[in-house]
Amino acid sequence: MTRADGDAARRPASVFADIRFRPGEDLVAAGGDLRPALVLDAYRHGLFPWYDADEPVLWWSPDPRAILPLDAFHVPRRLARSLAASADEVRVDTAFAEVMAACDELRPDGTWIHGAMQRTYGALHRLGVAHSLEVYRSGQLVGGIYGVAFGACFAAESMFHRVRDASKMALVHLVQHLRGRGFQLLDVQFLTPHLAQFGCVEVPRTAYLKRVHALRDEPVRF
Repeated sequence: MTRADGDAARRPASVFADIRFRPGEDLVAAGGDLRPALVLDAYRHGLFPWYDADEPVLWWSPDPRAILPLDAFHVPRRLARSLAASADEVRVDTAFAEVMAACDELRPDGTWIHGAMQRTYGALHRLGVAHSLEVYRSGQLVGGIYGVAFGACFAAESMFHRVRDASKMALVHLVQHLRGRGFQLLDVQFLTPHLAQFGCVEVPRTAYLKRVHALRDEPVRF
């Protein structure tokens, strides 16, 4: 029995294993709760929670799914010059709660990063599953990104900036960090014009799920 086989034998049966995905349907389940173990299990099956505080928990698995290819990540020329001249400091896992809170509070139109989400992902961080990269300028937190690591996969959730390019710097350093640690998949959920400049692509959900299933038990540490 391999290590992965042993881990699977100890892991309880997943409530997400029997979900029937319909092509092109992004919202795939509703209900349940935000127990950290349940949320991690969702990621391991290609889902993530995304809902407003006054709604039931909604579970999403976009089709197509947006990913940032780690071996083809593109840094725009202007950004590369800006980063080369920057004296900002990038840290890892030193201010997870602050990064999550900033991702929420700096969007006046509101986000899904409400109190329940912050508590759950904070618990995942304490378990060594959720992680953040932070950008500091003159000792002040000015940007960051956070997400969830499982096997050789990392699911980026949100990022913020208080000064120009700080969130982009966090993303660039996240990619460098993931490459150095042996990660093979960086999930960003949905394609946006902001992410397109870095080489973000869409893949069919079936292809994404196949990669997740192949990589989710790899012995990679963030």
